[in-house]
Amino acid sequence: MIYRAYEWALLRRITLLPGHICFMIPEEDLLAAPEKISEVSRWCTEINSYSEHRISFRGEEGADTKQGIRTITFHISAEDPRRVDPVLPEIRAIAEFARLTLHIGETPEVRGKGMDVVVVVGKSGRDEIVSCIRRMAADHLDPGIVDEQTFERYLTFPGTPDMILKTGGYHLTDFLIWQSVYSELFFSDVNWRYFRKTDFLRALRDYQARKRRFGR
Repeated sequence: MIYRAYEWALLRRITLLPGHICFMIPEEDLLAAPEKISEVSRWCTEINSYSEHRISFRGEEGADTKQGIRTITFHISAEDPRRVDPVLPEIRAIAEFARLTLHIGETPEVRGKGMDVVVVVGKSGRDEIVSCIRRMAADHLDPGIVDEQTFERYLTFPGTPDMILKTGGYHLTDFLIWQSVYSELFFSDVNWRYFRKTDFLRALRDYQARKRRFGR
């Protein structure tokens, strides 16, 4: 009951939401609490529902519009993606209330509808950049015309996260290494398994207090 009251108090203080949130989760943490991905995704839909008429969304250029959390991405760092196979049913359950895009292997799996939830297993940011370069070379692009916009069209994950959240420590992976250059980084001492809605709401509260400059 106390936690419920605290959650409500935190939620009422949030007046600005990130449009795209990325969680970075080690494989061992996912396997220890596979249901947490669905739980966190549901928190986001609940926050969106509450904030529909009273919370703004901070876009990539800092402009506020009446939206909410549009995308939540979970990156699972795993040397062998096959180790995640036993918990895929829990991940696919997200499609019951959101639009799930699951990247495991070469072909993305898309199902459901609603808020975009992207789950990426075992893919490296450096591998993504190498893949971009190979695809540009295969398309015979003149190096002289390649700029940031051209490069971004070849990214596998073109979204730019406003907020990256790492639980249980301070070690990030190189996932979204290009896309996250202006992202706000948050580190929680709480292990993924014990990560609560109050911990998430605290991070959202702290996010709105930051002054984003987007490299300027």
